[in-house]
Amino acid sequence: MIYTVTVNPSIDYIVQLNELTLGEVNRMDYDNKLPGGKGINVSRILKELGLDNTAWGFLGGFTGEFVKESLEKTGLKTNFTPIKADTRINVKIKAQAETEINGRGPELTKEEIAAFTAQFDKLTADDVVIFAGSLVPSLSDDFYFDLIKVIRQKGAQFVIDTTGKSLLKTLPENPLVVKPNNHELAELFGVELNSIDDIVKYGKKLLEMGAKHVLISMAGDGGLMITKDKVYRSYAPKGTVINSVGAGDSMIGGFTGTYAKTKDPLEAFRYGLACGSATAFSEDLADAKKINEILPMIEIEEYK
Repeated sequence: MIYTVTVNPSIDYIVQLNELTLGEVNRMDYDNKLPGGKGINVSRILKELGLDNTAWGFLGGFTGEFVKESLEKTGLKTNFTPIKADTRINVKIKAQAETEINGRGPELTKEEIAAFTAQFDKLTADDVVIFAGSLVPSLSDDFYFDLIKVIRQKGAQFVIDTTGKSLLKTLPENPLVVKPNNHELAELFGVELNSIDDIVKYGKKLLEMGAKHVLISMAGDGGLMITKDKVYRSYAPKGTVINSVGAGDSMIGGFTGTYAKTKDPLEAFRYGLACGSATAFSEDLADAKKINEILPMIEIEEYK
């Protein structure tokens, strides 16, 4: 089973209007409410790929009920830990520029945290856990890392979509895949990356430090996958970027789900790229039809 973890999910309240004027009454042209959270995004992509998965996390209040019901209507499996406090609301305003107002997230009790972490005792060596998204204020900075140690003790694998020191700390535990972009990679090592060769050099350092696969996104320049044996480069397929939100989550879902199914990193890379691009070319997360439309457009070559 693949489990996704979203400890701070949300209702994403999307508001669209021609122009936002501060200090005035503004009337929206369009609005929508969607279940939000990076791990939830990954689960939705996995479902589009026909891959069995379960979404974990914390949900509470009328907002949490909305998220739970919205996901269950799509047939997505969930096992969220119920909490007393309300799940947060994130407001995403699309006007002359995109503006986001994100909620902090609920306060969690010790009992709620204990009930959530108890689920990790049932993991087996056949499972993969994907951590994605921010922590709530009441959780320690080591919350993910402490759970990763439990996962590895069970023989299961994990993916964590994070950057900086938090990423470096997880590398000795051998994450299945890490996904920095070229700018985040430069920041990790305090260097300037002036060429593809530079990016490959420091991407390989992440392998040496423990990562099993390294994906590096380079925006319009495509992406790289670095394994212990080879380096592959992709070129971004042509299309109109409509929505950048969730593209990275989609790439993680496509790669991890396909790898868990096939154990083929090249095929996993291909699906990761297709899922990420398909979301970028969609108003919401990509659906199966859009992913399958993009797949033949993905070009990958060995980089030497």
